[in-house]
Amino acid sequence: MSAVRKTARQPSPDEELHELAETIAHQLKQGLSVSRLFNKVLDVSSGDIHSAGVKPITFIRQVIAGCLYPSLLDGDDFPPDVRSRAQTLLSQCDGNNIGSYTDSSGLAYVRSNVAKCISLRDGGILSSPEHIFITCGSQRGLMTVMRLLCQSEGRSAVLIPDPAPHTLIRILERVGLVPLPYRLQELGGWSLERAELKRVIQTSRTHCCPRAIYISNPGNPTGHIQSRESVETVIRFAAEENLFLLVDEESIYQNTVLVKDKEFVSYKRVLAEMGDPYHDRVQLASFHSLSNGVMGECGLRAGYMELVNVDEAMLLYTEVVLTGDINTPVSGQIALDVMVDPPRPGDASCDLYIQEVSSRLSTLRLNMSRAVNFMNDLSGFTCSTVQSGIFIYPHLSLPHTAHTQSAGLCYCRRLLEDQGVCVGFNECKNEDHSDSHTCFYLRLCVMMSSDGLEDFLCRLQTFHLQFLKEY
Repeated sequence: MSAVRKTARQPSPDEELHELAETIAHQLKQGLSVSRLFNKVLDVSSGDIHSAGVKPITFIRQVIAGCLYPSLLDGDDFPPDVRSRAQTLLSQCDGNNIGSYTDSSGLAYVRSNVAKCISLRDGGILSSPEHIFITCGSQRGLMTVMRLLCQSEGRSAVLIPDPAPHTLIRILERVGLVPLPYRLQELGGWSLERAELKRVIQTSRTHCCPRAIYISNPGNPTGHIQSRESVETVIRFAAEENLFLLVDEESIYQNTVLVKDKEFVSYKRVLAEMGDPYHDRVQLASFHSLSNGVMGECGLRAGYMELVNVDEAMLLYTEVVLTGDINTPVSGQIALDVMVDPPRPGDASCDLYIQEVSSRLSTLRLNMSRAVNFMNDLSGFTCSTVQSGIFIYPHLSLPHTAHTQSAGLCYCRRLLEDQGVCVGFNECKNEDHSDSHTCFYLRLCVMMSSDGLEDFLCRLQTFHLQFLKEY
């Protein structure tokens, strides 16, 4: 019997660029690339800010250290609030040891603090710890809910934004859901239009069954913040079309609003304040992570999700799925607890904590302004003002003579090979621009030191001007 040959999955542009970046970095480490003009690869495609040299928040690492090695709590090396927090967290673990297992949905103490934080964020709207699930990163929570959507008959699909977080398509592929992209309007500040949602869902019903709509707010990678009116529009649309709301509302991004006239408001709060017939009807899952933004604790692998307006059967299903999934590291749960319940005024660590967070936010604002202005001054680039987050998302117009079927990806490959800069890349059909049917975009993280940003911008400019000379 002949073996059945499976078609190999084509790597995405990001995967292709990362593979090349790893190869070049290995060559540099082994001394095999002496002819290159750089000695280090700069990866600005992801939100891994610690790999870019940003130092961790002191209070988080001290609490984790005290939990990992409790003998440190016996002396005076740590402030009293660090010792107190670590002892409290240890007391919530079986055997007073973070090496023990926790419930599949996370430590009850941490879930309770997450619920309190959400309620405070939403002006006092109740949040139940029983509806909070600690997950091994926000993507794990998203996959859990998506698996439930696949249980229905028919070819299930999810409406997703275009542009979307670069890992989203692969998650959909992994769980077997069909992506239905709805185009965000760049000239409208990456706004979401009801007419576009309606168009997508009407054209999709002939070949699949839409089950949910995915929202990124604040937008990743576009950095836009939805207005209350926009959120209400989506909620009404979800109610009319009987769609489950999947909302990526990164907690840390909520603290990186960069413009004065914008304010983040959660989907849960708007849903509750809309009243009948929406507040107890529309099903919602909200996802959050430690990975991006000010905390940037990618390696600790922790996040949480809150389920709203779901029945007991779904809560039980979620618990069962998480039982068979990767258990969230306790160190990540500790950091998550610190994120939702940081030092308070009067605590010994409060001043340093505020100083470190404020310093990061100040650097982020300066870097964002510098990077956006730089890109708009560089021939061939246009970049919208960023309202929140840690990415800029400039549009790249390539010379006509440089256009090929994979022109944008070739540009990014050459940037990596010539200057050692690894960027995120996306291309799409965009009617907003009259100069080309295909639009190219770069996804660039600017959460780094000011010196690191200048190094990146210098490398990009050097390559780009040389590229323009060639074409």
